[in-house]
Amino acid sequence: MLTNMPRLPRLPLQNLPAFRATARLQNLRAAAQELNLTHSAVSQQIRGLEEQLGFPLFHRHGRRIRLNPAGEALLSGVERAMVQLEEAVHCAVAAHGGGDEERLRLTTLPSFAQRWLMPRIARWHERFPGIALELHTTPELVDLQRDGFHAAVRQGRGPWPGLANEMLSDAPFYVVGSPATARRLLDLPESALADEPLLGSAEAWAQWFATLGIRRRLIPVASFNDAGMMLQAAEQGLGIALARELLAADALANKRLMRLSPRSLVLEGVYSYHLVYPPQLRDWPPLAALRTWLFDEIHRARLAAHLDLPAGV
Repeated sequence: MLTNMPRLPRLPLQNLPAFRATARLQNLRAAAQELNLTHSAVSQQIRGLEEQLGFPLFHRHGRRIRLNPAGEALLSGVERAMVQLEEAVHCAVAAHGGGDEERLRLTTLPSFAQRWLMPRIARWHERFPGIALELHTTPELVDLQRDGFHAAVRQGRGPWPGLANEMLSDAPFYVVGSPATARRLLDLPESALADEPLLGSAEAWAQWFATLGIRRRLIPVASFNDAGMMLQAAEQGLGIALARELLAADALANKRLMRLSPRSLVLEGVYSYHLVYPPQLRDWPPLAALRTWLFDEIHRARLAAHLDLPAGV
């Protein structure tokens, strides 16, 4: 038989933002500025919350204020609840879409957008005409929920806290160059590549040449903070590049670039591509459509890129 338990007080939810801000900033005036309220309004909300609960939540020393153990316990629960509410709002906005046309906001690296995604946008619209894809590119890591994005294509190891992630590709790197470079090197051994102008990271090239048993100082003619720019330089015959297969797929299929060796390399410290998104959106139809389309297009790109592989490779 259950014993009589003390009746819990009703929690005045309207006072929780003031409590949360004050607890985080440990200053009533700073909390008031953040909430766009007066100092006295925030103070009254905190007092009202404590009166409703029947016990204090803060230690007060003059103007200084800090959480006591009861306040710390309450803040832990409030933070979890607020995060869940924010996620629920994010999902509601995503599910609402925009009128008859749903909109999916995707952020990714400039190189991935330029070399792989943009050439396929027309096929996205053909397959999913009712879903507008809003693309944002940046080399910086974006907070999806804070900045209002539904998903991202990221390069890394993961996991990313609070986000679901699915690996899209961990394809290796190959040595590529322009068709003119490929013709010039046609009958030469792989070791001749060490005498070519190199594009990209000296460390990456050192790893690749080590697989040939070549260990010497390598000085690339140019390095890049964007893989798309490096591949463009290789297409223009400025040198040879170590390229991730996914980004070079179209150029390989269209013969703007050629593989100069069947030898591949998994570079240490260079990571796979992942689709990441808030787990609450997993079954949202536009995101499910994006996930299916990305995997289909990656498979298609690999088939096309492999057309120029030597027999048996």
